[in-house]
Amino acid sequence: MSNRKIRNMEEFAAISGISRPTVSKYFNDPDSVRPSTREKIEKSLKKHNYRPNIFAMNQNRKLTKNLGVVVPYLADPFFAEIARRIETMVIAAGFRPILLSSHGDPHLEVENLESLLSIKPAGVLLAPLGRTSDKKAIERFCEDVPTVNFDTNLESAGEAFVGHNNAQATEMMLEYLTRTGEPPAFFEMKTPPNPNARKRRTAYVETMERMGHSPHIIQAEGEGWEFEEIGYREGKRTLSEGNLPSHTVFCSNDRLAIGFLAAAYELGLRVGLSADCSLRVAGHDNHPFSRFTCPTLTTVSHNYTAIATKSVETILALIESGDRAPERKSTLFDGELIMRASA
Repeated sequence: MSNRKIRNMEEFAAISGISRPTVSKYFNDPDSVRPSTREKIEKSLKKHNYRPNIFAMNQNRKLTKNLGVVVPYLADPFFAEIARRIETMVIAAGFRPILLSSHGDPHLEVENLESLLSIKPAGVLLAPLGRTSDKKAIERFCEDVPTVNFDTNLESAGEAFVGHNNAQATEMMLEYLTRTGEPPAFFEMKTPPNPNARKRRTAYVETMERMGHSPHIIQAEGEGWEFEEIGYREGKRTLSEGNLPSHTVFCSNDRLAIGFLAAAYELGLRVGLSADCSLRVAGHDNHPFSRFTCPTLTTVSHNYTAIATKSVETILALIESGDRAPERKSTLFDGELIMRASA
């Protein structure tokens, strides 16, 4: 390996004895140069430990191989899991995923999109914050860049939406919980950051009324993305006050349920299906940690693979066609009931 530091592609071409256009052609598509030339370039790359500035190369292309992926809160393992699946598929398709997190901040969400504009992305997969998003700013971005929403639907922005069927999933869980015990109370945040929570509450109320039961909604005080803390604090308050309308609690998401389970444990309340248990608790999302709670959490799973696959396929089709979609389409995938020990 050479100790000389190669600063740019011109220097690499000169020291390798290969023309600059040929080197550029190789980096755009290694199969576009002759095998003997490719072998010579790759030997020089290894010898000089040179790696081109991919972003700088992309700046000079009309269509780059950069594909943005923006999620609302990457510290949430739910978004980390779906982003991992998306990244894997994007790389397999020959694109470079640029993964950014908005960390629950609408200003950062806009800054992320502006940063992506600077590297001329071929397209963007965007899971918006939703309720707090700067919708006008996102709409302007989507006018310039092919964009597909996933997880959260901003109906006025992007070419398409791919997500979870909250209504079907909520109804399925309610039918299971009611069939196997008492109709559940619904435990949610009073001001949820993600609009999927509102859809689940609406589906809860409609399904309970259709089944002939009275809806009981328990609203937890708190804002932001610290769901476990809110679920624990407000769950402990609710359980301590002893005014639960049902011995079955359906939490709006698994992270709230994880906090609720911790509160029940601290108060000495057994959760589960056996005769000596005083509570049943269920969640929604099949959060990666839900398999490891105590007891393990009954929940409704997103179809992670289908959502990630459809999102990637949709944005790649838009990029390949070079045209905007004639109409905005939404694709929803049904949830799957995951029966575990908590309910």
